[in-house]
Amino acid sequence: MDPVNALVTFANFVFVPALAYGSQLALGALGVTLIYGILRFSNFAHGDTMAFGTMAVILCTWGLQGAGITFGPLPTALLALPVGIAITALLLIATDKTVYRFYRAKKAPPVTFVIASLGVMFVMNGLVRFIIGVDDQRFADGERFLISVRTFREMTGLEEGLAIRTSQAITVVVAVIVVAALFWFLNKTRTGKSMRAFSDNEDLALLSGINPERVVFITWLIVAGLATVAGTLYGLDKSFKAFTYFQLLLPIFAAAIVGGLGNPLGAIAGGFVIAFAEVTITYPLKKVLGYAMPGGWEPEGLVQLLSTDYKFAVSFVILLIVLLFRPTGLFAGKSV
Repeated sequence: MDPVNALVTFANFVFVPALAYGSQLALGALGVTLIYGILRFSNFAHGDTMAFGTMAVILCTWGLQGAGITFGPLPTALLALPVGIAITALLLIATDKTVYRFYRAKKAPPVTFVIASLGVMFVMNGLVRFIIGVDDQRFADGERFLISVRTFREMTGLEEGLAIRTSQAITVVVAVIVVAALFWFLNKTRTGKSMRAFSDNEDLALLSGINPERVVFITWLIVAGLATVAGTLYGLDKSFKAFTYFQLLLPIFAAAIVGGLGNPLGAIAGGFVIAFAEVTITYPLKKVLGYAMPGGWEPEGLVQLLSTDYKFAVSFVILLIVLLFRPTGLFAGKSV
């Protein structure tokens, strides 16, 4: 038995990747849950909003790199984030004014907004593919690793090494900063409190003098920021491909529903539940168990419950179980 090497192997291939992936899903689910909690509909265009925001960041990043501007050891995309957020915000506000505002004025039922968001989703998806193409786009630069396997082995003398990519570390740090800023905004600022009041009771909020269109405007601005940051971090950690962000809609919605749709804290918890479940179930644990189990007990097979090709199936199964046995999610009865 070698529990230390088992722990390092598990951290290298399961814990660290799941932590970064969970941070990305949490930010994506926060955008979905804010729209549901405040605007009261499920936005199926959110995955392609992330794709559009990431595309804007990539194009700006390429422009900066072409001009010889970089961010040293950090990805240049971090410098391009504000531009990507601004462009995405303009798109979402324009979409709201041309599509969703019409249905709000008609007091249309939520299912109408969902159908409208599906139309917006296809338009955004086509727009992104038309502008940047359908192939994988890699835009990460700077230092690749915060800690490399070789450096870790030299520092510890262990047989197994731990590698932490710069993109993974940046993902966790940025996610913590964004979540802390969002909760501070919602709980401490007058505008944030107005949004929470609007979410709790729209009629009472209107009687209190809260401007609903201003609440909607601020919500779309926040959603643009969350979607662009989440999409960019995912693209830096993996790569950018428009169709991948369409597929991400399932785990993002699963995270939001598992945590409790409409609850920001639940969205964060749900993101990590989905991420750790996906990574753990699809990773072959043979090496980890080989170190963790006594001699002669090492498994012969890969000990992989599902192939990585079925990663999103894990999200679907978890979503199905939650909808059957606890449809209100982990944090039931709460709102923005």
